[in-house]
Amino acid sequence: MESATIMTFIVYLVGMIAIGLYFYRQTDSLSDYILGGRGLNPAVAALSAGASDMSGWLLLGLPGALYAYGLNQIWIGVGLTIGAYLNWLIVAGRLRIFTEKLSDAITIPDYIEARFQDSGSLLRGVSALVILIFFTLYIASGLVAGAVLFQNSFGMGYETALLIGSAVIVSYTFLGGYNAVSWTDFIQGILMLLALLAVPFVVWQEMGSLSEVVTTIRQHDPALLDPFHDLGIIGLVSLLAWGLGYFGQPHILVRFMSVDRPGHIPTARRINIGWMLLALIGSIFTGIFGIAYFLDQPLSDPETVFILFTQTVFNPWIAGILLAAILSAIMSTIDSQILVCSSTLTEDIYKSYLNQKASQNTLVWVGRGAVVLVALIALYMARDPESTILDLVSYAWAGFGAAFGPVILFSLFWKKMSKEAALAGILTGAVTVLIYKQLSGGVFDLYEILPAFAAASLVIYLTGRLRPAPSDLQQRFDACEADCKTYH
Repeated sequence: MESATIMTFIVYLVGMIAIGLYFYRQTDSLSDYILGGRGLNPAVAALSAGASDMSGWLLLGLPGALYAYGLNQIWIGVGLTIGAYLNWLIVAGRLRIFTEKLSDAITIPDYIEARFQDSGSLLRGVSALVILIFFTLYIASGLVAGAVLFQNSFGMGYETALLIGSAVIVSYTFLGGYNAVSWTDFIQGILMLLALLAVPFVVWQEMGSLSEVVTTIRQHDPALLDPFHDLGIIGLVSLLAWGLGYFGQPHILVRFMSVDRPGHIPTARRINIGWMLLALIGSIFTGIFGIAYFLDQPLSDPETVFILFTQTVFNPWIAGILLAAILSAIMSTIDSQILVCSSTLTEDIYKSYLNQKASQNTLVWVGRGAVVLVALIALYMARDPESTILDLVSYAWAGFGAAFGPVILFSLFWKKMSKEAALAGILTGAVTVLIYKQLSGGVFDLYEILPAFAAASLVIYLTGRLRPAPSDLQQRFDACEADCKTYH
């Protein structure tokens, strides 16, 4: 590895920690630490949401899938774009208003409890448990991805790479909390986009015209250029169904809650979707160009196509920036997930069950301690890169989407929804995902988020009809609804 690449990489990592130090001095309350005091500007909210959402999948997973299987993999991107747009359009503004108006809720479990006035805190406890289980697995998987990147790029041992990558992420999250995470994700989002536009553009210039690339691929295997190749109805619907997951992802929903004003949501939506479309286009072209570029020397691991492009067509200084972009994609998801787990442990467990009178300073330090605790647990899980527990992370997107997505949507639009309906919806969504994943063949090959999302929605509706919300709860909904109409 060139020393220039290493130096560029180190400067990037130091910059991320510097952001954490800057926001350390501006964190005075728990709301500051886990929600940025609801002061995020729309551009930061938009790009940090995109960066924390897309993760390494955008630079490693999607280009690798397109390199290996061709254009039939684009439908996940189509489904995600539609889902993200609808999430910003119908959920973001209302959730921002509802969470502030209902006890100034600063976490998803906090909002769910306040929305349904659950004095027994059962909803908060169940929601917190779902978040902690799924996110700890998610974080462990991300730490492995980061460690493998360090290992392959710098030739260091796996455990050393794991510790270094984890230390950087935990440092700025521990110090600066939500603002540090959001601003580092904002920078990482810009870096990811530039990398995804630069790589295919430079490769394109080196390979000649687009028609030459297409001709080369068609001569090799024309099926790779067919977006419907080897896709039945179940396969196509399953890929598109990924978009449903957005409605229930806590680390994305919290970005909506933190925007400085509801009126800025449309601006944030336009920025986020524009970023997403450009990034997906760059990712798709990276994978497709890889088919033609590496035709004579096929890659043993398709997901390394972006990394190999950085090493073969760029000078060491640029390569260092592009490697940092890959790490950015991984870090921007892990830091958001660690912070959501920290806020859940602090606000939804420590404050709610153990110390309701805790001072703001105490809560901030409990939040910082929770960051370290979650990271240590994830580190323990990630110590073996082949650990079978990491296979469970495939449940996470569907699990969150089905457990929280229907509950969030119904809670924002149906005043008759009761706390019994919310609890039934969360449990139905999570359990259906876990059971459906174990089945295979025929309709059971459908991505589990779709049947689980449908089952949770049906249960919420039927339970709400049988046990509707009391009149005072419906009046609270009407008050929030009035504010939403003013916002629109």
